[in-house]
Amino acid sequence: MIPGFNSSRRRFSDLSEQEILALAISNEEDDARIYRQYAERLRAEFPASARVFEEMAAEEDGHRRQLIAAHQKRFGEVIPLIRREHVSGFYARNPVWLIENLGLERIRAEAFQMERQAEQFYRKAAKRTSDADIRRLLGDLAAIEARHGTLADDLAVEHLQGKDRDAEDRTAHRQFVLTWVQPGLAGLMDGSVSTLAPIFATAFATHNPHTTFLVGLAASVGAGISMGFTEAASDDGELSGRGSPVKRGLAAGVMTALGGLGHALPYLIPHFWTATLIAFCLVFIELWSIAWIQNRYMETPFWRAAFQVVLGGALVFAAGALIGAG
Repeated sequence: MIPGFNSSRRRFSDLSEQEILALAISNEEDDARIYRQYAERLRAEFPASARVFEEMAAEEDGHRRQLIAAHQKRFGEVIPLIRREHVSGFYARNPVWLIENLGLERIRAEAFQMERQAEQFYRKAAKRTSDADIRRLLGDLAAIEARHGTLADDLAVEHLQGKDRDAEDRTAHRQFVLTWVQPGLAGLMDGSVSTLAPIFATAFATHNPHTTFLVGLAASVGAGISMGFTEAASDDGELSGRGSPVKRGLAAGVMTALGGLGHALPYLIPHFWTATLIAFCLVFIELWSIAWIQNRYMETPFWRAAFQVVLGGALVFAAGALIGAG
């Protein structure tokens, strides 16, 4: 057998009517479990959205009961064990442990995609059956799932009225800012500003682009590692509510490294003044980008943020240039 090739998976076209019905039953069971997992995941912070997914799980339970009744009538009490992973090319659901890493809007999008996939499955399944009652049931379920493509939105309208929806959206946005934007912004500021002095001091001291690049690379990567570990170790997020320390450490570390590499990479160009002028331009872009992020996500007035960042960056750059020129 070819390594990595699972020959035990069946093709959908080879399934019998009983197996198609059994697969539909297991699909509804799995989807109901997933929706209940979503509800449990959201219950503490987003109770209204949790109610939405509880109702969606109840809908899947109703479909499962209809399918089981059809199986009992046509094939008897014993339902074959067949699941998505047993069928070649069949759509897969994300593992439940990934739910912890999904935000509110991503969970809503996942639910919409689940309903669309279920609709496609029932349409294909209906074409593969000859029994009139089963074909009619599968066709009806396909039509229901087509309407359920917007079920999350429909139930959201019912449960997430006005203030509830706004409050949940604000909570989700605040969590995104605390977990990703805040540590990422701190890292970008640290990487962009703190590496200015060593990079430009080396540049003006040596006039050697290659040496300057190596110093910039070392400073950026070292600062990224240090900032990432510092952020992750500083707060486990349990009491502060700032989210996973791994996510915050990753955001801070990556953005710190990128902040420094932005004006180190131009020194891959062998001509010193060309590389330095490009680095100047990139520093300008970096600093104004930081000011924009502060204004967009941290609600800092733009000109105040720009003044603070640009002034700080200019002072650090001047210190590095003067030291290097001396």
